[in-house]
Amino acid sequence: MATITGIRPRALVRASGGPRYAVALLVDALGTGLLRPFLLLYGVTVLKLSAPVTGIAMTVGIVVGLVCMPAVGRWLDRGARSTVVAASMLVRVLGVVLLLAAPAGHVWLFAASALFLGIGNQAWPAAHAALVATVAHGRERDAALAGGRALRNAGLGVGALLATVCLAGGPTALRALAAVTALSYLAAAALAWSVHVQARPAEAASEKDQDDEPAPRMLALLTANVVYVFCLNVPEIAIPLILVTQFHASPMWPAAVFVANTVLVVTLQVPVTVLLSRFSRRAVLALSGVVLAASYLGFLAATSLGSGWGPPAVAAVSVVCTIGEIIYAGSATALVTALAPVHVLGRALARFQLSTGFGLAVSPVVITTLAARGPVALWGGLAAATLLSASAVATEKDQGTRLGGRRRARAGL
Repeated sequence: MATITGIRPRALVRASGGPRYAVALLVDALGTGLLRPFLLLYGVTVLKLSAPVTGIAMTVGIVVGLVCMPAVGRWLDRGARSTVVAASMLVRVLGVVLLLAAPAGHVWLFAASALFLGIGNQAWPAAHAALVATVAHGRERDAALAGGRALRNAGLGVGALLATVCLAGGPTALRALAAVTALSYLAAAALAWSVHVQARPAEAASEKDQDDEPAPRMLALLTANVVYVFCLNVPEIAIPLILVTQFHASPMWPAAVFVANTVLVVTLQVPVTVLLSRFSRRAVLALSGVVLAASYLGFLAATSLGSGWGPPAVAAVSVVCTIGEIIYAGSATALVTALAPVHVLGRALARFQLSTGFGLAVSPVVITTLAARGPVALWGGLAAATLLSASAVATEKDQGTRLGGRRRARAGL
Protein backbone atom coordinates (compact mmCIF):
# COMPACT_ATOMS: atom_id res chain seq x y z
CA MET A 1 0.00 0.00 0.00
CA ALA A 2 1.42 3.34 -1.00
CA THR A 3 2.30 5.77 1.77
CA ILE A 4 3.12 9.46 1.83
CA THR A 5 6.01 10.66 3.97
CA GLY A 6 5.69 14.29 2.88
CA ILE A 7 4.23 16.46 0.16
CA ARG A 8 5.89 19.66 -0.97
CA PRO A 9 3.65 22.74 -0.91
CA ARG A 10 4.12 23.34 -4.64
CA ALA A 11 3.12 19.76 -5.44
CA LEU A 12 0.11 20.07 -3.15
CA VAL A 13 -1.05 23.24 -4.92
CA ARG A 14 -0.61 21.57 -8.30
CA ALA A 15 -2.57 18.52 -7.15
CA SER A 16 -5.34 20.81 -5.90
CA GLY A 17 -5.91 22.38 -9.32
CA GLY A 18 -3.08 24.87 -9.62
CA PRO A 19 -2.31 28.35 -8.19
CA ARG A 20 -5.24 30.13 -9.87
CA TYR A 21 -7.67 27.56 -8.57
CA ALA A 22 -6.20 27.84 -5.06
CA VAL A 23 -6.73 31.61 -5.21
CA ALA A 24 -10.30 31.01 -6.41
CA LEU A 25 -10.95 28.78 -3.39
CA LEU A 26 -9.54 31.38 -1.02
CA VAL A 27 -11.52 34.26 -2.55
CA ASP A 28 -14.71 32.20 -2.54
CA ALA A 29 -14.18 31.23 1.10
CA LEU A 30 -13.53 34.85 2.09
CA GLY A 31 -16.82 35.88 0.50
CA THR A 32 -18.69 33.05 2.19
CA GLY A 33 -17.15 33.93 5.54
CA LEU A 34 -18.26 37.54 5.12
CA LEU A 35 -21.93 36.70 4.68
CA ARG A 36 -22.94 33.15 5.68
CA PRO A 37 -22.63 33.52 9.48
CA PHE A 38 -24.64 36.75 9.33
CA LEU A 39 -27.34 35.90 6.80
CA LEU A 40 -29.89 35.49 9.59
CA LEU A 41 -28.84 38.86 11.01
CA TYR A 42 -29.23 40.41 7.55
CA GLY A 43 -32.82 39.18 7.29
CA VAL A 44 -33.69 40.46 10.76
CA THR A 45 -31.76 43.75 10.76
CA VAL A 46 -31.87 44.92 7.16
CA LEU A 47 -35.07 43.34 5.83
CA LYS A 48 -36.96 43.65 9.15
CA LEU A 49 -38.15 40.03 9.04
CA SER A 50 -38.91 38.12 12.22
CA ALA A 51 -36.25 35.66 13.39
CA PRO A 52 -38.52 32.59 12.96
CA VAL A 53 -39.53 33.60 9.43
CA THR A 54 -35.90 34.28 8.51
CA GLY A 55 -34.76 30.95 9.91
CA ILE A 56 -37.49 29.02 8.10
CA ALA A 57 -36.63 30.73 4.80
CA MET A 58 -32.96 29.85 5.23
CA THR A 59 -33.72 26.22 6.10
CA VAL A 60 -36.07 25.81 3.14
CA GLY A 61 -33.42 27.30 0.86
CA ILE A 62 -30.81 24.82 2.05
CA VAL A 63 -33.11 21.80 1.80
CA VAL A 64 -34.52 22.72 -1.62
CA GLY A 65 -30.99 23.41 -2.81
CA LEU A 66 -30.25 19.72 -2.31
CA VAL A 67 -32.70 18.89 -5.10
CA CYS A 68 -30.16 20.13 -7.64
CA MET A 69 -27.55 17.54 -6.66
CA PRO A 70 -28.63 14.72 -9.05
CA ALA A 71 -28.36 17.16 -11.97
CA VAL A 72 -24.94 18.31 -10.74
CA GLY A 73 -23.80 14.69 -10.57
CA ARG A 74 -24.90 13.99 -14.15
CA TRP A 75 -23.21 17.20 -15.36
CA LEU A 76 -19.96 16.13 -13.72
CA ASP A 77 -20.21 12.67 -15.25
CA ARG A 78 -20.36 14.24 -18.71
CA GLY A 79 -16.83 15.50 -18.09
CA ALA A 80 -17.41 19.01 -16.73
CA ARG A 81 -15.18 20.01 -13.84
CA SER A 82 -14.05 23.65 -13.53
CA THR A 83 -17.23 24.77 -15.29
CA VAL A 84 -19.39 23.24 -12.55
CA VAL A 85 -17.20 24.80 -9.85
CA ALA A 86 -17.55 28.21 -11.52
CA ALA A 87 -21.31 27.71 -11.89
CA SER A 88 -21.65 26.95 -8.17
CA MET A 89 -20.00 30.30 -7.49
CA LEU A 90 -22.00 32.23 -10.09
CA VAL A 91 -25.34 31.00 -8.77
CA ARG A 92 -24.38 32.45 -5.40
CA VAL A 93 -23.73 35.79 -7.09
CA LEU A 94 -27.38 35.68 -8.19
CA GLY A 95 -28.40 34.85 -4.63
CA VAL A 96 -26.58 37.88 -3.21
CA VAL A 97 -27.99 40.16 -5.93
CA LEU A 98 -31.50 39.06 -4.95
CA LEU A 99 -30.59 39.71 -1.32
CA LEU A 100 -29.50 43.24 -2.13
CA ALA A 101 -32.60 43.84 -4.26
CA ALA A 102 -35.03 42.65 -1.57
CA PRO A 103 -36.99 45.52 0.04
CA ALA A 104 -37.76 45.54 3.74
CA GLY A 105 -40.40 43.00 4.68
CA HIS A 106 -40.13 41.04 1.41
CA VAL A 107 -39.74 37.46 2.57
CA TRP A 108 -40.06 35.84 -0.88
CA LEU A 109 -37.01 37.56 -2.35
CA PHE A 110 -35.06 36.65 0.77
CA ALA A 111 -36.22 33.04 0.40
CA ALA A 112 -35.21 33.04 -3.28
CA SER A 113 -31.81 34.43 -2.30
CA ALA A 114 -31.40 31.70 0.32
CA LEU A 115 -32.34 29.11 -2.33
CA PHE A 116 -29.67 30.20 -4.82
CA LEU A 117 -27.08 30.52 -2.06
CA GLY A 118 -28.09 27.02 -0.93
CA ILE A 119 -27.74 25.60 -4.44
CA GLY A 120 -24.25 27.03 -4.76
CA ASN A 121 -23.18 25.89 -1.31
CA GLN A 122 -24.47 22.35 -1.94
CA ALA A 123 -23.06 21.99 -5.47
CA TRP A 124 -19.58 23.30 -4.69
CA PRO A 125 -18.19 20.40 -2.55
CA ALA A 126 -19.03 17.71 -5.12
CA ALA A 127 -17.73 19.81 -8.02
CA HIS A 128 -14.52 20.63 -6.16
CA ALA A 129 -13.90 17.00 -5.21
CA ALA A 130 -14.47 15.89 -8.82
CA LEU A 131 -12.02 18.51 -10.11
CA VAL A 132 -9.33 17.45 -7.65
CA ALA A 133 -9.93 13.77 -8.50
CA THR A 134 -9.32 14.64 -12.17
CA VAL A 135 -5.93 16.31 -11.66
CA ALA A 136 -4.62 14.14 -8.80
CA HIS A 137 -4.76 10.45 -7.91
CA GLY A 138 -4.25 8.14 -4.97
CA ARG A 139 -2.93 9.53 -1.73
CA GLU A 140 -1.84 12.76 -3.41
CA ARG A 141 -5.52 13.37 -4.17
CA ASP A 142 -6.41 12.76 -0.51
CA ALA A 143 -3.83 15.31 0.60
CA ALA A 144 -5.06 17.79 -2.01
CA LEU A 145 -8.65 17.44 -0.77
CA ALA A 146 -7.42 17.99 2.78
CA GLY A 147 -5.41 21.03 1.67
CA GLY A 148 -8.46 22.51 -0.02
CA ARG A 149 -10.48 22.10 3.18
CA ALA A 150 -7.75 23.75 5.26
CA LEU A 151 -7.51 26.65 2.82
CA ARG A 152 -11.29 27.06 2.78
CA ASN A 153 -11.50 27.09 6.57
CA ALA A 154 -8.79 29.74 6.69
CA GLY A 155 -10.73 31.91 4.25
CA LEU A 156 -13.99 31.38 6.12
CA GLY A 157 -12.35 32.34 9.39
CA VAL A 158 -10.77 35.50 8.02
CA GLY A 159 -14.00 36.49 6.27
CA ALA A 160 -16.05 35.99 9.42
CA LEU A 161 -13.51 37.99 11.43
CA LEU A 162 -13.65 40.89 8.98
CA ALA A 163 -17.44 40.79 8.99
CA THR A 164 -17.51 40.83 12.80
CA VAL A 165 -15.37 43.96 12.83
CA CYS A 166 -17.72 45.64 10.34
CA LEU A 167 -20.96 44.77 12.18
CA ALA A 168 -20.79 47.94 14.25
CA GLY A 169 -21.86 49.80 11.11
CA GLY A 170 -25.38 48.35 11.32
CA PRO A 171 -27.63 47.68 8.28
CA THR A 172 -25.45 49.80 5.97
CA ALA A 173 -22.40 47.69 6.81
CA LEU A 174 -24.35 44.47 6.24
CA ARG A 175 -25.40 45.64 2.79
CA ALA A 176 -21.80 46.54 2.02
CA LEU A 177 -20.66 43.08 3.18
CA ALA A 178 -23.23 41.49 0.89
CA ALA A 179 -22.00 43.53 -2.07
CA VAL A 180 -18.38 42.59 -1.38
CA THR A 181 -19.47 38.96 -1.10
CA ALA A 182 -21.06 39.11 -4.58
CA LEU A 183 -17.86 40.56 -6.03
CA SER A 184 -15.82 37.86 -4.30
CA TYR A 185 -17.98 35.10 -5.77
CA LEU A 186 -17.75 36.68 -9.21
CA ALA A 187 -13.95 36.90 -9.06
CA ALA A 188 -13.69 33.35 -7.74
CA ALA A 189 -15.93 32.04 -10.54
CA ALA A 190 -13.76 33.72 -13.17
CA LEU A 191 -10.60 32.24 -11.67
CA ALA A 192 -12.10 28.76 -11.34
CA TRP A 193 -13.40 28.77 -14.92
CA SER A 194 -10.01 29.94 -16.23
CA VAL A 195 -8.25 26.72 -15.20
CA HIS A 196 -10.26 24.80 -17.87
CA VAL A 197 -10.22 21.39 -16.18
CA GLN A 198 -12.46 18.66 -17.53
CA ALA A 199 -12.42 14.88 -17.62
CA ARG A 200 -10.42 13.62 -20.58
CA PRO A 201 -12.58 12.29 -23.44
CA ALA A 202 -10.41 9.18 -23.65
CA GLU A 203 -11.21 8.31 -20.04
CA ALA A 204 -14.92 8.89 -20.54
CA ALA A 205 -14.93 6.69 -23.65
CA SER A 206 -13.10 3.87 -21.91
CA GLU A 207 -15.66 3.88 -19.13
CA LYS A 208 -18.72 3.76 -21.39
CA ASP A 209 -18.26 0.03 -21.74
CA GLN A 210 -18.83 -0.30 -18.00
CA ASP A 211 -22.37 1.10 -18.02
CA ASP A 212 -23.72 -2.37 -17.29
CA GLU A 213 -21.62 -2.42 -14.11
CA PRO A 214 -23.55 -1.18 -11.08
CA ALA A 215 -22.17 1.86 -9.30
CA PRO A 216 -21.23 1.28 -5.67
CA ARG A 217 -24.33 1.86 -3.56
CA MET A 218 -22.35 2.81 -0.43
CA LEU A 219 -25.63 2.74 1.50
CA ALA A 220 -24.02 2.28 4.90
CA LEU A 221 -21.44 4.97 4.16
CA LEU A 222 -24.05 7.50 3.04
CA THR A 223 -26.34 6.72 6.00
CA ALA A 224 -23.46 6.92 8.46
CA ASN A 225 -22.36 10.21 6.93
CA VAL A 226 -25.66 11.81 7.97
CA VAL A 227 -24.68 11.13 11.58
CA TYR A 228 -21.00 11.93 11.16
CA VAL A 229 -21.66 15.46 9.88
CA PHE A 230 -23.31 16.38 13.18
CA CYS A 231 -19.74 16.96 14.39
CA LEU A 232 -19.52 20.00 12.10
CA ASN A 233 -22.34 21.71 13.99
CA VAL A 234 -21.17 20.76 17.49
CA PRO A 235 -18.83 23.80 17.83
CA GLU A 236 -21.47 26.16 16.40
CA ILE A 237 -24.63 24.87 18.12
CA ALA A 238 -24.18 22.22 20.81
CA ILE A 239 -21.18 23.68 22.65
CA PRO A 240 -22.51 27.28 22.79
CA LEU A 241 -25.85 25.85 23.93
CA ILE A 242 -24.44 24.07 26.97
CA LEU A 243 -21.88 26.76 27.82
CA VAL A 244 -24.41 29.59 27.81
CA THR A 245 -27.59 27.88 29.02
CA GLN A 246 -26.19 25.35 31.48
CA PHE A 247 -23.01 26.96 32.81
CA HIS A 248 -24.08 30.59 32.15
CA ALA A 249 -20.54 31.14 30.90
CA SER A 250 -19.29 34.25 29.16
CA PRO A 251 -19.86 34.37 25.38
CA MET A 252 -16.09 34.43 25.10
CA TRP A 253 -15.98 30.69 25.85
CA PRO A 254 -17.95 29.50 22.80
CA ALA A 255 -16.13 32.10 20.69
CA ALA A 256 -12.77 30.73 21.86
CA VAL A 257 -13.88 27.16 21.10
CA PHE A 258 -14.95 28.15 17.58
CA VAL A 259 -11.65 29.97 16.92
CA ALA A 260 -9.65 27.02 18.25
CA ASN A 261 -11.64 24.66 16.02
CA THR A 262 -10.85 26.77 12.96
CA VAL A 263 -7.15 27.08 13.79
CA LEU A 264 -6.78 23.35 14.41
CA VAL A 265 -8.50 22.45 11.14
CA VAL A 266 -6.34 24.90 9.18
CA THR A 267 -3.07 23.72 10.72
CA LEU A 268 -3.67 19.99 11.17
CA GLN A 269 -5.95 18.88 8.31
CA VAL A 270 -3.17 18.09 5.84
CA PRO A 271 -0.61 16.67 8.32
CA VAL A 272 -3.16 14.38 9.97
CA THR A 273 -4.49 13.18 6.61
CA VAL A 274 -0.96 12.43 5.40
CA LEU A 275 -0.03 10.73 8.70
CA LEU A 276 -3.04 8.39 8.48
CA SER A 277 -2.48 7.60 4.80
CA ARG A 278 -0.64 4.40 5.80
CA PHE A 279 -3.99 2.93 6.83
CA SER A 280 -7.04 2.16 4.69
CA ARG A 281 -9.48 5.02 4.16
CA ARG A 282 -12.36 2.93 5.47
CA ALA A 283 -10.50 2.09 8.70
CA VAL A 284 -9.59 5.75 9.19
CA LEU A 285 -13.20 6.83 8.66
CA ALA A 286 -14.35 4.27 11.23
CA LEU A 287 -11.65 5.54 13.61
CA SER A 288 -12.99 9.07 13.27
CA GLY A 289 -16.36 7.85 14.50
CA VAL A 290 -14.75 6.29 17.57
CA VAL A 291 -12.87 9.53 18.33
CA LEU A 292 -16.03 11.61 17.88
CA ALA A 293 -18.04 9.28 20.12
CA ALA A 294 -15.33 9.48 22.78
CA SER A 295 -15.47 13.28 22.63
CA TYR A 296 -19.27 13.22 23.03
CA LEU A 297 -18.87 11.10 26.17
CA GLY A 298 -16.24 13.59 27.31
CA PHE A 299 -18.76 16.41 26.90
CA LEU A 300 -21.23 14.36 28.94
CA ALA A 301 -18.69 14.04 31.75
CA ALA A 302 -17.87 17.75 31.54
CA THR A 303 -21.51 18.70 32.02
CA SER A 304 -21.43 17.10 35.48
CA LEU A 305 -18.89 19.67 36.63
CA GLY A 306 -19.82 22.98 38.14
CA SER A 307 -19.68 26.39 36.52
CA GLY A 308 -16.07 26.75 37.65
CA TRP A 309 -14.51 23.70 35.95
CA GLY A 310 -17.26 23.05 33.41
CA PRO A 311 -16.34 25.62 30.71
CA PRO A 312 -12.59 24.79 30.61
CA ALA A 313 -13.43 21.07 30.57
CA VAL A 314 -15.79 21.56 27.62
CA ALA A 315 -13.11 23.59 25.83
CA ALA A 316 -10.54 20.83 26.40
CA VAL A 317 -12.87 18.08 25.14
CA SER A 318 -13.69 20.20 22.08
CA VAL A 319 -10.09 19.67 20.94
CA VAL A 320 -10.73 15.91 20.83
CA CYS A 321 -13.94 16.54 18.91
CA THR A 322 -12.05 18.67 16.40
CA ILE A 323 -9.45 15.92 15.93
CA GLY A 324 -12.29 13.54 15.15
CA GLU A 325 -13.72 16.06 12.68
CA ILE A 326 -10.33 16.39 10.98
CA ILE A 327 -9.95 12.61 10.65
CA TYR A 328 -13.50 12.33 9.28
CA ALA A 329 -13.06 15.14 6.75
CA GLY A 330 -9.76 13.72 5.54
CA SER A 331 -11.14 10.25 4.86
CA ALA A 332 -14.84 10.47 3.94
CA THR A 333 -14.69 12.24 0.56
CA ALA A 334 -11.42 10.44 -0.21
CA LEU A 335 -13.13 7.08 0.31
CA VAL A 336 -16.02 8.03 -1.99
CA THR A 337 -13.66 9.13 -4.78
CA ALA A 338 -11.66 5.92 -4.41
CA LEU A 339 -14.73 3.67 -4.45
CA ALA A 340 -16.57 5.22 -7.38
CA PRO A 341 -15.79 4.18 -10.96
CA VAL A 342 -14.72 7.14 -13.10
CA HIS A 343 -17.89 7.23 -15.18
CA VAL A 344 -20.14 7.65 -12.12
CA LEU A 345 -17.82 9.74 -9.96
CA GLY A 346 -20.05 12.80 -10.24
CA ARG A 347 -23.18 10.92 -9.23
CA ALA A 348 -21.39 9.24 -6.32
CA LEU A 349 -20.12 12.59 -5.04
CA ALA A 350 -23.58 14.11 -5.52
CA ARG A 351 -25.16 11.36 -3.42
CA PHE A 352 -22.51 11.87 -0.77
CA GLN A 353 -23.22 15.62 -0.73
CA LEU A 354 -26.94 14.88 -0.42
CA SER A 355 -26.25 12.91 2.75
CA THR A 356 -23.96 15.68 4.03
CA GLY A 357 -26.46 18.43 3.28
CA PHE A 358 -29.31 16.48 4.85
CA GLY A 359 -27.28 15.87 8.01
CA LEU A 360 -26.34 19.54 8.27
CA ALA A 361 -29.97 20.56 7.71
CA VAL A 362 -31.46 18.32 10.40
CA SER A 363 -28.66 18.49 12.97
CA PRO A 364 -29.68 21.86 14.51
CA VAL A 365 -33.20 20.57 15.16
CA VAL A 366 -31.96 17.22 16.50
CA ILE A 367 -29.29 18.81 18.70
CA THR A 368 -31.61 21.39 20.24
CA THR A 369 -34.37 18.81 20.76
CA LEU A 370 -32.03 16.36 22.48
CA ALA A 371 -30.46 19.15 24.55
CA ALA A 372 -33.90 20.04 25.91
CA ARG A 373 -34.13 16.47 27.27
CA GLY A 374 -30.84 16.74 29.15
CA PRO A 375 -27.10 16.06 28.69
CA VAL A 376 -27.51 12.27 28.69
CA ALA A 377 -29.99 12.41 25.83
CA LEU A 378 -27.80 14.81 23.83
CA TRP A 379 -24.29 13.48 24.29
CA GLY A 380 -25.25 9.86 24.99
CA GLY A 381 -27.51 9.81 21.95
CA LEU A 382 -24.84 11.32 19.69
CA ALA A 383 -22.19 8.92 21.00
CA ALA A 384 -24.36 5.84 20.46
CA ALA A 385 -25.46 6.91 16.96
CA THR A 386 -21.88 7.72 15.94
CA LEU A 387 -20.53 4.40 17.21
CA LEU A 388 -23.23 2.56 15.28
CA SER A 389 -22.30 4.55 12.18
CA ALA A 390 -18.61 3.76 12.62
CA SER A 391 -19.44 0.07 12.93
CA ALA A 392 -21.54 0.21 9.75
CA VAL A 393 -18.71 1.91 7.86
CA ALA A 394 -16.15 -0.65 9.04
CA THR A 395 -18.25 -3.66 8.10
CA GLU A 396 -19.77 -2.51 4.79
CA LYS A 397 -18.60 -4.55 1.81
CA ASP A 398 -17.25 -2.64 -1.19
CA GLN A 399 -19.27 -3.69 -4.23
CA GLY A 400 -19.88 -2.46 -7.72
CA THR A 401 -16.31 -1.96 -8.90
CA ARG A 402 -13.84 -4.27 -10.61
CA LEU A 403 -11.06 -3.79 -8.13
CA GLY A 404 -9.98 -7.17 -6.84
CA GLY A 405 -8.81 -7.72 -3.29
CA ARG A 406 -5.14 -7.10 -4.09
CA ARG A 407 -5.77 -4.00 -6.16
CA ARG A 408 -8.22 -2.69 -3.55
CA ALA A 409 -5.60 -3.08 -0.83
CA ARG A 410 -3.11 -1.16 -2.95
CA ALA A 411 -5.70 1.57 -3.45
CA GLY A 412 -5.96 1.96 0.32
CA LEU A 413 -9.68 1.28 0.62
